[in-house]
Parts: sequence; structure tokens; C-alpha cells
Amino acid sequence: MVNDSGPSSEKNEVKENVEIWEDVVNIKDLLISLIISSITTLGGYLIAPDTPPKPLIFGLIGAIIGFIISSVIIKPKRTFQMMDEEK
Repeated sequence: MVNDSGPSSEKNEVKENVEIWEDVVNIKDLLISLIISSITTLGGYLIAPDTPPKPLIFGLIGAIIGFIISSVIIKPKRTFQMMDEEK
């Protein structure tokens, strides 16, 4: 029987994560959110009428929708621990 709580499981977990802006992100979740945001932003841009400000506005609205969808689908995996500092 193999124990998965040893150092080898920590190495596997580190390989799945990448550090971006001093934060650790799961590569799979990052790719999913990039794909969702790209599709909604480009979709909003492409369905917009050709009058000058509308493609920009539709694209920005698509980006916001992509962000909302990504934040609903991908849950945070961060845990916080409160530590009392006694002097």
C-alpha cells in the first residue's frame, strides 16, 4: 500500500501549480478561465454593430461576463489560518 501524504505527493501538487504575480495558480484552472474569457470577449466583439464605440463596449461586457462565469465555475483553493501573536 502506498502512502500519498509523503513528499512525492507534494512534488506532484507543485507541478500542477504555477506562480503568477506572487500567487500560486492551478494550471488547469488558469487555462479554463483563459478560454472562457477569450470566447466571451471575442463573442461580444463579433456580435457588436460596426459603429465605432460599440465593439469596444460589447467586448468589455463580454470580458466581464467571462470573469463572472470563471469565478462561479472555479472555486478558490486557498485556506487561511488565524494565528494569535502574543508578545
